[in-house]
Amino acid sequence: MNVHFALLALLANGPRSGLWLREELAAGPSGMHPPNARQVYPALARLERAGLVESGGAGADDPQQEFRITAGGQRELAGWLRTTPTPGAQPSDDLVLKIQLAGQVPGTDIHEVIQAHRRHLVELMQRRTPARQDGAGQNLGRALASYAEMFRLDSVIRWLDAAEGLLAAGPAGRTARPPAEQIWASDADRERVVASLRDHFAVGRLTLAELDERLTVALSARTAGDLRRLMADLP
Repeated sequence: MNVHFALLALLANGPRSGLWLREELAAGPSGMHPPNARQVYPALARLERAGLVESGGAGADDPQQEFRITAGGQRELAGWLRTTPTPGAQPSDDLVLKIQLAGQVPGTDIHEVIQAHRRHLVELMQRRTPARQDGAGQNLGRALASYAEMFRLDSVIRWLDAAEGLLAAGPAGRTARPPAEQIWASDADRERVVASLRDHFAVGRLTLAELDERLTVALSARTAGDLRRLMADLP
């Protein structure tokens, strides 16, 4: 768990004591490995030195000392939530944590955060497509590795789609709209995407090869999620 940003996310909801923060992190987020309690106070001290949080000055290791996030801390948190992995980095638990925390930070558009990461992953898949095509028939090892990477990226995109559907449910007990992966695409949906792709080609956003490839995918798309991923990197 990224303790520093987890603390900033908790403090975005208002001032909290060091003891409360330590207990809250020890309890979750669900599915994340909780930090060692001894990590919390040093992390708060570092955040305070960096000007991202502030306190009354009693000392970061005082359990009753209250901390609050600064404007600089809010900017740092907002930027981190939308920062995609560096080229070559593997999507990891850090992405899961970002999506979990984004839903807890006041004023954060969780769907915009998800879309930023989805767009990044779709662009990675598209950059790897030529390498996959070049490798096929020439170098079996390269082709196998390229396919493995494409399927791995696709699985993360599908997780983002599922996460967005779960978050759309809102409070427990309210009926959620099914995730995009579970909504079947209609002929009209596919035709709208095909028309949009041709418009993007007409203004130079897609090459002819890219248009042909995407049209093939669009015409065979089964779900709304398939179509959404196809358009994720286009305005």
